[in-house]
Amino acid sequence: MNNKSIIVIGGGAAGMMAAIWAARNDNNVILIEQNEKLGKKLFITGKGRCNFTNACDIEDLFGNVATNSKFMYSSFYSFSNQMVMDFFEELGLRYKVERGNRVFPESDHSSDVIKVLEKELRRLNVDIRLNTRVDELIIDNGVACGVVTHEISTNTYSRDKLKINNNTNFKKNSNRISNVKKQKLNADKIIVTTGGISYPRTGACDSGYRFAENAGHTIVKPQPSLVPFEVKEKWCKDLMGVSLKNVGMSVLVKDHKGKEKKVFEDFGEMLFTHFGVSGPMVIKASAYIHKYLGEDIILSIDLKPALSDKQLDERILRDFEIFRNKQLSNGLEKLLLRSLIPVVVDYSGLDGNKKISEITKEERRILGESIKNLKMHVTGLRGWDEAIITKGGVSVKEIDPSTMESRKVKGLYFAGEVLDVDALTGGFNLQVAWSTGYLAGIS
Repeated sequence: MNNKSIIVIGGGAAGMMAAIWAARNDNNVILIEQNEKLGKKLFITGKGRCNFTNACDIEDLFGNVATNSKFMYSSFYSFSNQMVMDFFEELGLRYKVERGNRVFPESDHSSDVIKVLEKELRRLNVDIRLNTRVDELIIDNGVACGVVTHEISTNTYSRDKLKINNNTNFKKNSNRISNVKKQKLNADKIIVTTGGISYPRTGACDSGYRFAENAGHTIVKPQPSLVPFEVKEKWCKDLMGVSLKNVGMSVLVKDHKGKEKKVFEDFGEMLFTHFGVSGPMVIKASAYIHKYLGEDIILSIDLKPALSDKQLDERILRDFEIFRNKQLSNGLEKLLLRSLIPVVVDYSGLDGNKKISEITKEERRILGESIKNLKMHVTGLRGWDEAIITKGGVSVKEIDPSTMESRKVKGLYFAGEVLDVDALTGGFNLQVAWSTGYLAGIS
């Protein structure tokens, strides 16, 4: 069973993990990476600190996978988050657990994660080929048996511009490069770990989807995910740079009858930008709203989630008693951030110049409702340059979840972000990469 020739395409998280475990099983492994170094996207993960997994209970891993969580059952139980931590500790990486069970290298340097992986690859005599691109897979009678590659000149190479549209078809891109010296490499097994197409500046491209589609696989349309929202309201721009903490957020979708359905709810932090809103809650929500894009999507912010409507009204009354001789716009400083006051007052439709002593009970109710339900209309999501991950990819219906092998082509495996599996922030996407990479490597 062992001593097979295995080619791993892509030197990111899943690729390095797959190559290590394939080599630990006494196989001859070639790891091919088109960039000049391994782990380029891993290097910028977690703002350069690399949140490489999450120390939650293993059952909670599934709840943090936004797409196709059931597919991950074998992967997570075969190589769990605790096993990932043990694996890195074995390699000499010291780690720490922070808020939300997020696991980081103790040094706060993502480069240390890459260093221990690369050191292990070299210890195992994995043949690492950098600046090398795979042009096509060789498939004979339904069996993967090799690849065609060429070396990339660091002087002349410029990454192909990526274009993804509703009629995604990667077959037509199968021969982009001509007049270069190509090399054929034979293999018993091929593992595709080319990643998604988020962070294009790291060299991310659509090659994995092209390989899969040429092999007969279905590609679920790739879309940018874990991204900020663009909103319609102009006042968001006025609040640019304002950060809110301990607020509630709901995402509602309005149907053609005007009925609103809540599709997401959370509590935490958010940030106003020149185009809309960002921050942890917003990024998380983006994983769930792709299928509603084009519909009427409403973002509702509760500025005082700890207070019920009645408690908020009582609080407003107390403040109004203190500021009863002031104008409304000058009497909310104890309740709201100064920058929010004109926005909330304008949103409520009340007269900011009206004396607080003249505010009616109904006007007070309207003010409270505006504070508890400040609405914005989502017009879209930000693009690939700001996407943390890719939603979509190789359909998992066509992948054996216990081995990561293609159901279409024998000897062809897929792992990591190239698959149609995506998770939330907090180390969960890297856990998907490690677990699927491990399973592909040992299989």
